[in-house]
Amino acid sequence: MNLPSATVGTPALHRGLALLAAGLLGASPAWAAPADVQHGAAIAAQGVPPAVAACVTCHGAKGEGGPGFPPLAGQGASYLREQLDAFADGTRANAIMAPIAKGLDASARADVAAWFASLPSGIAPQAAGPADPKDQGAWLVERGRWADGIPACASCHGPGGAGVGEHFPALARLGAAYMQAQIDAWKSGQRPPGPLGLMQGIAKS
Repeated sequence: MNLPSATVGTPALHRGLALLAAGLLGASPAWAAPADVQHGAAIAAQGVPPAVAACVTCHGAKGEGGPGFPPLAGQGASYLREQLDAFADGTRANAIMAPIAKGLDASARADVAAWFASLPSGIAPQAAGPADPKDQGAWLVERGRWADGIPACASCHGPGGAGVGEHFPALARLGAAYMQAQIDAWKSGQRPPGPLGLMQGIAKS
């Protein structure tokens, strides 16, 4: 959704962002069975023949990613599970991932997500630096463009794009072409808008 410029800076929105960033919203229900990390590791390494290919074939043995395929190591388990569920139900379109996600039941998808989440991301923490207004990309990351309803990327994804909590993924190791493809997917409605419905509106701004 598009965020009206008159409301994007309200305290209510900032409180919502803070809660989500802390992982306090959208948490798994208390009755949900814990994920089996070792089962997830086995699926990632071996797949589930013949329908499900091994995740490491494209995403790397340690979830480090590969050409055209994003790194998954250290991303929030909830975020990864949500993406697999979206591939499975068709709300996130991807010709490669859809049949793989559909070949796993909900429990197996949670197990795979938990395994990748347990791996170190390899992203070193860093403090936010001053943004140069002449560098439009850096300015959007650090300051946003509130007049158009675009918050700073770092306000949700953390300084240096290291990710925040369970629902806001790390961006630091994503390739530019992959990120542009995701922006295009949000614009065309081929990917769910994410927490607070922010990303679809941001992509269209």
